Amino acid sequence: SSPVSVELSCGAGPSHVVLEPGLPLLLDCNLGASDAPFNITWHKDGQPLPLEGGDYLQYLVNGSLLLLPTSQDGQAAPGVEGGYSCVSASALGALTSRTVNVLLASLSKFHQEPSPQTVPTGGVARFECQIDGVPTPVITWEKDKEAVPEETRFISLPNGVLQILEVTKEDEGVYRCVASNSARKHISHEARLKHGFSPGSTEAPNTVVIVAPPQNATVVLGHPAVMECMAQGQPKPLVSWSRQDGKPISTDVVVLATNLVIRDTRRHHAGVYVCRANKPKTREFVIAAAELHVPAPPVILQPPETVSLARGYTVRFLCNSSGDPPPVLHWLKNGQPIKSFRRVKTQKPGVLLINQLALEDAGYYQCIADNGLGTACATAKLTVIVREGLPSPPRHLSATPYSSTTALLTWEKPEYNSDQIIGYSVHCQRAAGSDNVEYQFAMNNDTTEYLVKELFPHTAYTFFVVAYSPMGASRPSLPVTVEMLEDVPSAPPQLSIASTSPTDIRLMWHPLSSQHSRGAVTRYRIEYSTLDQEDVVFSVEVRGNETQFTLRELQPNQTYRLRIAAGTGVGFGVPSEWAQHQTLAHYNHSDHSMVIFAPTELKVRARVSTLNVTWYPSPNHTLVSGYKLSCREVEVDESANGERTTQTHTIRLRKKARYHLLTGLVPDRQYEVRVWAFNKQIDGAAAVWKGRTDKAHNRTLPLPLRPPPLPPSSIQAMANSSTSIWLRWEKPRFSNVRIINYTVRCSPAGTTNASLVSYHTSSVQEILLGALRPFTRYELAVQSNGVDVVGPFSGTVEESTLSDRPSTPPEELQLSALDSSSVLVSWRPPLEPNGIIISYRILYSGNLSEPEHFFSLLLCFSGSITSVEVQGLSSGTRYFFKLGASTEVGPGPYSPIKDVHTPLQKYELDIHAVTGIIVGVCLGLICILLCMCFSFRNSKSRYGHCRASVLPQYLCVSSAISLLIKATVIFQTKSHLCNIQSSLVPISFSTSLITALNRDISRVLDSTAMTPQYRRGGCPVPSTVPECSDSHELETLMDPGSQESGQPPAEAPEEQSLMASANPREGENAPAPESKVETCKGKAHFQMGLGCSLCFFGCYFHLLTEG
Repeated sequence: SSPVSVELSCGAGPSHVVLEPGLPLLLDCNLGASDAPFNITWHKDGQPLPLEGGDYLQYLVNGSLLLLPTSQDGQAAPGVEGGYSCVSASALGALTSRTVNVLLASLSKFHQEPSPQTVPTGGVARFECQIDGVPTPVITWEKDKEAVPEETRFISLPNGVLQILEVTKEDEGVYRCVASNSARKHISHEARLKHGFSPGSTEAPNTVVIVAPPQNATVVLGHPAVMECMAQGQPKPLVSWSRQDGKPISTDVVVLATNLVIRDTRRHHAGVYVCRANKPKTREFVIAAAELHVPAPPVILQPPETVSLARGYTVRFLCNSSGDPPPVLHWLKNGQPIKSFRRVKTQKPGVLLINQLALEDAGYYQCIADNGLGTACATAKLTVIVREGLPSPPRHLSATPYSSTTALLTWEKPEYNSDQIIGYSVHCQRAAGSDNVEYQFAMNNDTTEYLVKELFPHTAYTFFVVAYSPMGASRPSLPVTVEMLEDVPSAPPQLSIASTSPTDIRLMWHPLSSQHSRGAVTRYRIEYSTLDQEDVVFSVEVRGNETQFTLRELQPNQTYRLRIAAGTGVGFGVPSEWAQHQTLAHYNHSDHSMVIFAPTELKVRARVSTLNVTWYPSPNHTLVSGYKLSCREVEVDESANGERTTQTHTIRLRKKARYHLLTGLVPDRQYEVRVWAFNKQIDGAAAVWKGRTDKAHNRTLPLPLRPPPLPPSSIQAMANSSTSIWLRWEKPRFSNVRIINYTVRCSPAGTTNASLVSYHTSSVQEILLGALRPFTRYELAVQSNGVDVVGPFSGTVEESTLSDRPSTPPEELQLSALDSSSVLVSWRPPLEPNGIIISYRILYSGNLSEPEHFFSLLLCFSGSITSVEVQGLSSGTRYFFKLGASTEVGPGPYSPIKDVHTPLQKYELDIHAVTGIIVGVCLGLICILLCMCFSFRNSKSRYGHCRASVLPQYLCVSSAISLLIKATVIFQTKSHLCNIQSSLVPISFSTSLITALNRDISRVLDSTAMTPQYRRGGCPVPSTVPECSDSHELETLMDPGSQESGQPPAEAPEEQSLMASANPREGENAPAPESKVETCKGKAHFQMGLGCSLCFFGCYFHLLTEG
């Protein structure tokens, strides 16, 4: 049998797949990378699978994995179960797929089987089976080993429950359930249903009771869910459902009798459902409620975006997911977990930040979401661009500890493009620790050294330097790590004092943190004296690894002053304040050993009128009931060379308190803050801070010189219209200068003209750049501006404005008449196309006074064409042309009108003309000869009359010859129109000209039948040659070029109206095969010859009748 195929990708898909008996499972690795993979490896439960396969594993040539439900010897393969994933590697990196859990088809034993029941008439019976299986088994019911009747009273629910409503005597029998899936089939024990009253039943028949209330259920997304509710009573109760949150029950929930069935559970189905059974026509009711929980596998809502950034920039990947329970997010690079280090950090869930991009950062990044029900992933590709002309990294970086808190950095300029450097940035970070903050310091290009201040003593730091040019940032220099010098401790240990005897004092302290020790503490010095002899101070030193010491042989009931100081190899730090303690007067056997240490990490942030106090709990905080905080102002008494204290305010705080804000203080005053823990017996040691509030703001003070701020990061440009671009950026991650606004530099890409460079100022982190040229690529850069200090420009980003209609017409329109019926139109593209030219529009007409929509239109559907031949024009005609160009946005303006004059056509007889004329003339001559013979027969009797008509005969012959010449010209024009029909497709050829010509010939023939006028004397004389009076109608059908006037006629000739039908907006496609064209020409010339001969015959016949 063909295997079941499952695709493993980084997108949505099943989290579990069942390997059913006899059906192999094919796992296809399809990660959708643009480049072809060259290596696919498979993992099971996170471990690589053996490359040689196994009894139930087979590798296919295309990299797919085939799983077999049984081994080669036919035994079941339990080792096939597990979570499978694949890794596809390519030249640009590697991608890993989501994990698919493969399960073998199975069916457990029954957890619950039906029980015997006795039900009265009209009551309800309920049997239940519970069993687990993969895939989910289907449960059916049998009565007496046959399927239960298909009646509405028998309700089989998907959760394995059979309900029988309104039980009758016929329902008695043996019931059992059958559970089956692709693995096997199980049959439950049998249970008998009896009809009657069950023994011991004391339930009142008229009381409403819910015998099967709904149960709390957890249903995986996509599986069926059942909310069961069976009620009984007399009369039959009415059962209704509602949601506890007030929302309506979804329309896809099926009501089966009194139960709710959800075939395909979704997230919106989750909630608390309430079943209410109401006794009809009363207010008596009972309710039962249950919660439906619908956990869902994770889904990536916002995947990270693929980006291409220049080296030295900062990239920020964002990934948001959802699921129930909420999924845990982690990141992969090229299929491997990402560990936070100096430049790469994972911030709040779903954010990956990479600073100072380097070439090794390029690759595939994946966001993986996992919540136990499945995994989801999304992929983004990072491309690191190396721009030409960037400076190389700064060289020979060295760091020398200048003191315990400062380090001097020196370096040499880059080897390449050092003349283009506009500034440097120094990057500093603690060498140890998992989430250390990276600090950045910017400076101008006139120095190659920097003194880093405010570092922590006895702490290792890593430094590197980046050079900036107008094109962007260089690669970071090689990092150097240096450990700062030791210093004396910045704070004393927090001292706790207790007495165990009248002659002893025990001192205990907590070791200093690394922040306060500023080196390795090698010793402690304890100083003490009696209160009445303060000038006699005793001193004792203990080793640095000690945390307690007992002073012995002291005087009982004596008050002592004590303090302690910690020392490093450099010296001792400041001692603690004098603490007073009185020794015991006599031995006290009560417990005095309980000591509460002072809170640790006391920090106070001073402002103009506030102090923000924070601390960490005492080391033995389990003994603490709460904290006390005191604040007092300390005034310096210069006359007494001492301090004068004011009133002290003490505040009691909860045990969980970790901070407190003191407000309403006086600016620029000295304050002392104490924080100590207490319980019901004693107060603990106090942590003390002394400091001064800030001065009131004075804007007249000169500002100190500070290094320039760093350029903004994450600069993104996006075209907004054909003349505007949105530019957005982020603040520098660190700057020791307050940024007040930003300057944006905008210039066309590659320009060397300084007048085209514009500068814009923005106080926010975005700007809409307007008044730009359409369809133009711009280079954009941003610099940060502090107070009286300006930073270097960032690296440039490029973006093009959108296209627009052409703002200028095509250039250099030229017209050249090729022959009497065609003109060559040539031009050059517009100077400002504002986009890609996709077509040209040629408008032409023989009448300049016509509206534009009456002009003929010729479209050239290619922007690369700069000349075209316009055919099918009338000879001897002046035509007017104008030309326009179009982009995908729309058409631009037309060029100025130019005119061209087509030459007159030189008539040349072809074989069709000759044949038609000869045949027509011959027929006409034959008719004339027959008439002459007839006239000579009667000539003797009418000789006198014939002589009188000689002059009219000559006049008629002369007129007929003139008519023949004019008809020849007209029919040549008619033949020319036939040729136009064959050369211009589509064109609707009209036979109106032929019809008009036949009409004119008919008029000539009809003129011979006019009633003649007789002169006195009995000799009929025509009045000014009436035979040729209609010849002027042929003039109106002739080519306007044959007229004497060179101006265009007021009304368009019919040839021109035919030309107008070539306009694709108005004309109709009328195919004109070659055979029809030739037939048209032959008929035209034949009619010309025949018509002219008939004119001869008509004139001569007229003379005969006159005679």
